Amino acid sequence: MSKATITTFLTGATGAVIGVALTMNMMQSSNQTEVQTPEGMNNIQSASVFDVAFDDDDIKATNSSAGNTDLTFAAEKTVESVVHIQTQFVTEEITFDPFLKLFYGEDGYRKRQRHGQASGSGVVISPEGYIVTNNHVVQDAEEVSVTIGKKQYDAKIIGTDPSTDIAVIKIEGHGLDFSEFGDSDDLKLGEWVLAVGNPLNLQSTVTAGIVSAKNRNIDLLTSNYNPEEKVFPVESFIQTDAAVNSGNSGGALVNANGELVGINTAISSGTGYYTGYSFAVPSNIVKKVTYDLIKHGEVQRVQLGINIMDNNSEVQALNNLSTDKGVVVTGVVKGGNAQKNGMKLKDIILSVSGQDVNTTSELQGKLAMYNPGDKVKISLMRGEVQKTIDVVLD
Repeated sequence: MSKATITTFLTGATGAVIGVALTMNMMQSSNQTEVQTPEGMNNIQSASVFDVAFDDDDIKATNSSAGNTDLTFAAEKTVESVVHIQTQFVTEEITFDPFLKLFYGEDGYRKRQRHGQASGSGVVISPEGYIVTNNHVVQDAEEVSVTIGKKQYDAKIIGTDPSTDIAVIKIEGHGLDFSEFGDSDDLKLGEWVLAVGNPLNLQSTVTAGIVSAKNRNIDLLTSNYNPEEKVFPVESFIQTDAAVNSGNSGGALVNANGELVGINTAISSGTGYYTGYSFAVPSNIVKKVTYDLIKHGEVQRVQLGINIMDNNSEVQALNNLSTDKGVVVTGVVKGGNAQKNGMKLKDIILSVSGQDVNTTSELQGKLAMYNPGDKVKISLMRGEVQKTIDVVLD
């Protein structure tokens, strides 16, 4: 990963990239419930419960299906295109010495430079040597080197995007093994995936897991928000239980066909080491960001010009809405895309270009794949009436 191990502890909906949500007080019990066996149930044979739901043929079919998931092709196809990245960086620190001021009348503040090293992973995405990785892997780097097998290359940074934590670097090479982008929207919950990277300096490590969730917002990039620098965090992570540790950042998440469906970015941990879940930037976002960085040197990003929040039964009741689905518009920016196209307060966005939207992070992820000038159809609920509007994004 980066100089400091990236860890995440919180999940939740934050509409920060598009606006500030309505204020609500919500309380939810987190008490654990102990499972107990009711009196009088001890004489019931546990096997009879399963006899009702499954027969032997069902169980055999399930075991056969699980056993037929062969990930060797995906592993062999990917491992040669995942590289080890090492960086040399210099950061500036400000220290304060009160004795300089007290005894010598000098300014107690001093600047000093801190030299360090960091490492992570990357994925070759073209035979000419373009490599995608995480922004935090190469952030502040003065020198970047890439190791493929036993060969080391000098690399240059092509572009970075703090909004999605994606960066592109390049080495001079030809005919390199590379990974092809897959469609992350096609991923299914429970689908097998592989994480390939260089955790803990163990090069070319492959771990397996399933897709645990999609469109996760884990508040990882919220602190990067900086409108003046055009940094609008986009969090719509793929969550998996494939083991990922420090050094996996920037590595590949691939499906059973060996297609790149995500870039591994973070783990949920209290120790800095893998404890159950990892998170990857979906390949559809990575592909768009990578293309923009290579072609334009920066990401061509669009904004709807609205403030939003997740909808649910409590929001529905509080605002007298007709549904608890979709994303609620809590504010409309003057002169923005939404206002120009007649969107109003308390509109509920249900889908974008025919794809359902149920959370702010899901809406963020879908908008992140569009370019200025693109035309999208937005389906929304206004009161009891569902309507579709065409929006030209800018």
